[in-house]
Amino acid sequence: MRQNGKRSWRGKCPSDPKLLAEVICKRAPNAKKIVFETGPLSVWFYHALTGEGLPAICIDARHAKAALDMAPNKTDANDADGLAQLAEVGFYREVRVKQYDSMLTRTLVAARSQLIKIVTELSNQIRGLMKTFGLVVPKGAGRVFEANVRNLIVDNTNGLGC
Repeated sequence: MRQNGKRSWRGKCPSDPKLLAEVICKRAPNAKKIVFETGPLSVWFYHALTGEGLPAICIDARHAKAALDMAPNKTDANDADGLAQLAEVGFYREVRVKQYDSMLTRTLVAARSQLIKIVTELSNQIRGLMKTFGLVVPKGAGRVFEANVRNLIVDNTNGLGC
């Protein structure tokens, strides 16, 4: 944490916005900007910190990286100091953090797409493995696919040497 161009506190805190808010309120009760980079936890951090009434600002990680890469020693602590300096001089690009509702919708759509992809790949893998033994699975998905596979296996177990 920096105030008036000088470091006011340097320490570690778990990646939990509630604990982070407590540390900030204790160590820098008059903080004007709380800057952090975009990343997997940024939506959670932003909404939790602003919910606590803290002035959270999420900045573009690529933009910050360009400035932070100039530091001679790359450490998390030095990166934190660098982010504080960027905030102090105003040299950052703030990004808009989406609301939880839109992020939830996006997450559910992405998860569904991934599950569909996995099911398709698995079905194709099973079809390919069964073709090795001359068993061609008819078209079908879900329960129909499962029934077709089971029927082919049961009907052909003797021919497979089982």
